[in-house]
Amino acid sequence: MNRTPTTARRRLAAGTAAVALAATGLAGAAALPASAGGHQAPPAPQVTNPGFEDGLAGWTVSGSQGTSSAAKTEAGGHDGTGSRLTEWSASAYRATVSQRVSGVTPGWWTFSAWVRSGGGLQAGTLTLSGCGKAASVRVPDTTQDGDWVRLAVSTRATSGTCVLAISTDGPGGAWLNADDVALTRGVVGRAARGGDLSSVAKNEDLGAVYRDARGRAGDPVRILADQGMNLVRVKVFVDPADGYNDVAHAVATAKRAQRAGMRVLVDLHYSDTWADPGAQRIPSAWSGDTPAQLADDVRAFTTTAMRAFVRAGVRPDYVQVGNEINSGMLFPWGQTWDVDPSDGVAGAQFDTLASFLTAGSEAVTAVSPGSTVILHLTNINQGTGALTWWLDEITARDVPFDVIGLSYYGYWHGSLADLQDAIATTSSRYDRDVLVVETAYPFTLADDTPAWENVIDDPSELVPGYPATPAGQAAELRAVQDAVASAPGGRGLGTVYWEPAWTDVAGNGWDPADPTSGNAWENQALFDFDGRLLPAAHDLGATPADRAAAATLSGHGAGPA
Repeated sequence: MNRTPTTARRRLAAGTAAVALAATGLAGAAALPASAGGHQAPPAPQVTNPGFEDGLAGWTVSGSQGTSSAAKTEAGGHDGTGSRLTEWSASAYRATVSQRVSGVTPGWWTFSAWVRSGGGLQAGTLTLSGCGKAASVRVPDTTQDGDWVRLAVSTRATSGTCVLAISTDGPGGAWLNADDVALTRGVVGRAARGGDLSSVAKNEDLGAVYRDARGRAGDPVRILADQGMNLVRVKVFVDPADGYNDVAHAVATAKRAQRAGMRVLVDLHYSDTWADPGAQRIPSAWSGDTPAQLADDVRAFTTTAMRAFVRAGVRPDYVQVGNEINSGMLFPWGQTWDVDPSDGVAGAQFDTLASFLTAGSEAVTAVSPGSTVILHLTNINQGTGALTWWLDEITARDVPFDVIGLSYYGYWHGSLADLQDAIATTSSRYDRDVLVVETAYPFTLADDTPAWENVIDDPSELVPGYPATPAGQAAELRAVQDAVASAPGGRGLGTVYWEPAWTDVAGNGWDPADPTSGNAWENQALFDFDGRLLPAAHDLGATPADRAAAATLSGHGAGPA
């Protein structure tokens, strides 16, 4: 029997309806209802020549002296046929193609287009202005695979005419393509702008110092909240060797986040150490238990953990039942593909896995009915079919959950187009919103601890178009945020940056059982090697559209600006 949605899910579904309308383009096609007096609402505003099939008819072209010809139309639109807008010049240039659209009524409106670009970091921009406060979004670099990405920007209209502008301001060789422009009713924003702060407690105990952008020492939780972070993720191990990432430390960090005005996401690993597709180790205290006993273990541990949060005054907005569970959890019993064929256990044991996930989800809801349950997957680079294969099996067994969580690291998991395809496909197929619960990018390839090699340490590993610099890190993070928010279907809730405060401190390495192990991630933190806040964190600040989108989350209001 299908589970009745939680209170949080009902709120979430209602709150994202406007976003979904805007993202799908349905809002612009739907006439407003007739007024009480029987008068018909004005027709929806229409963009002239939105697909550039008639050249630049209906559009106004402007640019820097000598480069106004940088804008033109070419064959090969978003769907592979028709025409597209191209902005390009061999020398540095500024070019803008714009259009005034009338008939806009008061309220939130979204300007969207399918885009691709390259050759200049953050050179391209979509801007919506004239009818309210101007809002813009940077066009992401898509040279990784050259595929199209949907991009959207919203403003609250107070007058009847909006200006849509597609601009490039960059060096010679910078280029931009755009197609299928739309102006639709609704709002698109970065509702969740989160960070996983699980390592903060241990880092601080071992002497880490964090500084804001002006170099002033302070609380990293508060520093990030002041930049606009509105969600904190905390991971929970069952019995960690170093005593950190246990329930008590997770609760303490969650309380700090809540005091700073942020929501809380609890990430239950059901292991004594890291859990991921290659490692889902049974906690030592549960070793030797049968599958039925393991399901009881999951239920009991989840209940105990959730009660600890609730007793401390924290009702988590989100709870992950498992971490990166494409291959299952509690190996070998809940394994859904054979990571280690030598264990002699066949894969595809979905009945057993479903019993574990159901036990965890039901325990979350029993203790905290308003919490939203997440199932967290990764490896979208294997294709959307790999995600739907797993989710088809889970939903066929009526595992109760509310949101699909994804990991997305651009250097491992494909392009922004791949990310949008994963979000659009899974959200539509399973009628659930999607939250990217892990993402990160390096600000340098230098190593603060050369004895322990960084995960990303070579230029060949980077996403094309995004250098390992503070500016490159900031641009890549914003590109991921905007791709999630703009994904077709309007069900992308936002992103959570993975371990932005895990700076290099002796003793706080990868292995909780080995204090000599090093940190292979410090070059992807949002604090530099001196503990100073990096520019990527500054861009977490909420726009009006972000605040409007955030107000839909969990029914708890818009959160900090």
